[in-house]
Amino acid sequence: MILSAALWITAVPATLSCLYLLTLTTLSAGLRPLPPSARKLRFDVIVPAHDEEAVITQVIGSLQKVDWPQDRYRITVVADNCTDNTAAVATAAGAHVMQRIDKEQRGKGYALSFAFIASRARGWADAVVVIDADAEVSTNLLEAFAQRIERGEHAVQAHYGVSNTDASWRTRLLSIAKASFHIVRSRARERLGFSCGIRGNGWAVTHELLDKVPYKAFSLTEDLEYGIDLGMAGYRVAYADEAHSDAEMVTGEKDARKQRQRWEQGRFNLIRDKTIPLLLRALARRSGVCLDLALDLLVLPLSYVVLNVAALAVLAAFALATHQSEAWAWIAGGCAVSVVLYILRGWQLSGAGLQGLLDLGRAPFFLVWKVLVMIGGRESKEWVRTKRERS
Repeated sequence: MILSAALWITAVPATLSCLYLLTLTTLSAGLRPLPPSARKLRFDVIVPAHDEEAVITQVIGSLQKVDWPQDRYRITVVADNCTDNTAAVATAAGAHVMQRIDKEQRGKGYALSFAFIASRARGWADAVVVIDADAEVSTNLLEAFAQRIERGEHAVQAHYGVSNTDASWRTRLLSIAKASFHIVRSRARERLGFSCGIRGNGWAVTHELLDKVPYKAFSLTEDLEYGIDLGMAGYRVAYADEAHSDAEMVTGEKDARKQRQRWEQGRFNLIRDKTIPLLLRALARRSGVCLDLALDLLVLPLSYVVLNVAALAVLAAFALATHQSEAWAWIAGGCAVSVVLYILRGWQLSGAGLQGLLDLGRAPFFLVWKVLVMIGGRESKEWVRTKRERS
């Protein structure tokens, strides 16, 4: 009786999660290219920065190489509560700089809100673009955004990848994870006409949409929060598969632990606060976008899905040993195959190469580390600057 109950408790979430991931995997083929834009839109490119003097010139240099008329985009660095020379270095590199000092309202969300309000007040740009301070962007970034905005979209997310994939086994695994989460899922959701959500780096939103859905996302995961707010308001985020904004991932265990705690604390808070409203809105408006956003929240990060499937496999083995139904073993096997296909598709799209495939052998140790990190995690709403490898 106890074994049967445990099997049901583990099998239901594992099966639903794996069916979702398998469906997205099968729909992750490349997307059809769009016709060129008229190259007339104007963009305010916002770079929120907190003590980033060591890397800010690199992102400005990358943005200055974007293939877009120079008189139709402006690079603005928001030096938010900085204690270093970020503002001076950014000015010297050719960016427009806005300094923000507010000891109470701290965080990336507040910096973005500050910049968006200023951009709308100026009234020059058609859309704002958000790029992280440690990012490297593709030269076609603004062209990809313009193509979709001209076709009626109001929010667009480019691929958010890893710029230092080969720095360590940890960054290669993160590159595979991001390819799975960003490319595989986003291609499928774009193909289905759903929202790929906002991923924090490399996204654009029109002034028109900001007027309708003001930016009020100030949580630990302000990017996911605003993407959900847009979905609740009836707007999707389109996916620009051919453009990218890649950021540097940390290689050290200590810094990776702090980063992981912030990300996952914020995600669990969103699951708690946003899932029910999304499901209710999906039901009331028959909205596939809201339903998919809810499912995306309910399908926990891959490491938890893997742990769920592993627990199911162990219980299914006990069921076989005690001569119970073989169906549990088939369910566990199907879930395992779905997860493997999802991960391998992410690896294929990640560019991590053969070494990345070999590094997947470290994944069990990464799972254990991640569980221990989350057990010892403490919630913080501070904008804690992630240590850069170039610092």
